[in-house]
Amino acid sequence: MKNAVSFFLCLLLLCAVVAPVRASLPPSVVFVDPARFDKLVALGEREGWKDLPLGKRTACVGLALVGTPYVNYTLELDERIETPCVNMDGMDCWTFFEIALGTARAFAVTPRPTPGDLLRMIELDRYRGGKCDGSFVSRLHHLEDWAYDNQKRGLVEDITPKLPGAERLQREMSYMGTHWKSFRQLKANLSLVPAMQRVEAEISKRGIYYIPKKMVPQAEKFIQDGDVIFIVTTWPGTYTSHVGLAVGDRRGGVRFLHASRDKGRVVLDGRLGDYLKSFSKHQGIMVLRPKEIR
Repeated sequence: MKNAVSFFLCLLLLCAVVAPVRASLPPSVVFVDPARFDKLVALGEREGWKDLPLGKRTACVGLALVGTPYVNYTLELDERIETPCVNMDGMDCWTFFEIALGTARAFAVTPRPTPGDLLRMIELDRYRGGKCDGSFVSRLHHLEDWAYDNQKRGLVEDITPKLPGAERLQREMSYMGTHWKSFRQLKANLSLVPAMQRVEAEISKRGIYYIPKKMVPQAEKFIQDGDVIFIVTTWPGTYTSHVGLAVGDRRGGVRFLHASRDKGRVVLDGRLGDYLKSFSKHQGIMVLRPKEIR
């Protein structure tokens, strides 16, 4: 009995002093096609992106990515392991804007950004509090939550309430919590579902401000290059359904730069107001203005 107790105490001591090792994924999985990123950086060096304001820098990176194939679920790398990752060969609407913004920010902090620099920017942007703890729930899965968390940390400003026609919208967020079978990690880890439901309950309480699409033409003159545009939807259980970047045109309007599932690639669409009119479920927009990393 004495030996058993001694063994148990030793085991507890060992657990206390040995730090747990977090599982990881191969670099080739975490960052797909670093050579393409290097070409993007080389283009930025030739064109002097680092000397541009953040908004114009972000727009330049985004325009350089036009034609990249639309590919969904590039973040769902493993059922258990959550990690910052980048896929330069295929992007959905969210990964497109964060790669463009992350690359633009990296140019401000290092003369020649590396894949590691971009991954650090992605972690800062994509995860709650700017830190991936290895859990699926640490990722910011809802654009409205991304806006709230990033604004709280001084990384963006939600300028929507200042724009003409801004309205308050309160809606019950429940999509991931009720459709958990559609998400690989939630289906494999049912203990995460209540945590996701709590996140959505908090977003529901906060609500959002948005610009109804009929008012977007009046608001366009206040939107700048590189502003992040959330598309507010009429779908139940969520506030937003799509995201892209603003790019000004010569007539003082705004065009919509985004990874389009319908067109299968990153595209520079026409005027933002016209784009919204072409989709009956598009209710309006939110506008977020990114800030430099200090």
